[in-house]
Amino acid sequence: MKSDVIKIDNCGSGFDSAVAETKKFARFTNLDSKQSMHLELITEEMLSLAHSVTGEMEASFWIENEKMAFQLHLTTRTVMDKEKRYLLLSSATSRRNEAANTFLGKLRDIFESSMLADVDHSDDIPAEVLADVSTYIVEDTGWDGYERSVLRRISDNIKVNIRRGVVDITVAKSFE
Repeated sequence: MKSDVIKIDNCGSGFDSAVAETKKFARFTNLDSKQSMHLELITEEMLSLAHSVTGEMEASFWIENEKMAFQLHLTTRTVMDKEKRYLLLSSATSRRNEAANTFLGKLRDIFESSMLADVDHSDDIPAEVLADVSTYIVEDTGWDGYERSVLRRISDNIKVNIRRGVVDITVAKSFE
């Protein structure tokens, strides 16, 4: 069975709809409250992970199941760089790109990853200098990996496919 596909954008619209769809799907498949909560948490952390790493989001989210085995899918397009690629692939259980599972896929993956740009941090001001400025407001220093650690703990498997700037994250959870 497959849930409705929920569109999610940068402004956060669709985020609540994805969680609501997860709750509805859990009720329809007769999950108990703890199992339902696990699916909701996976949904929230998956969406946060994709948004935190990619920075922008024009995504599609849906859930599939076969009996008590669930797969949560998130597909988004992003302008890929080496840092994003590393962070996304480090979230996967296998720590590798699942799209590179054939010989041609491996060649394409090597070619695509070699064409990625390095992130330019040359105009960043050192933290020591900013700490001395009294009017400086401390902002979010970046992604701390919280979503990744939560997903790894409560899911059975995380797969990340990256191909031509399209990222497909699939999180599997079985309640059997």
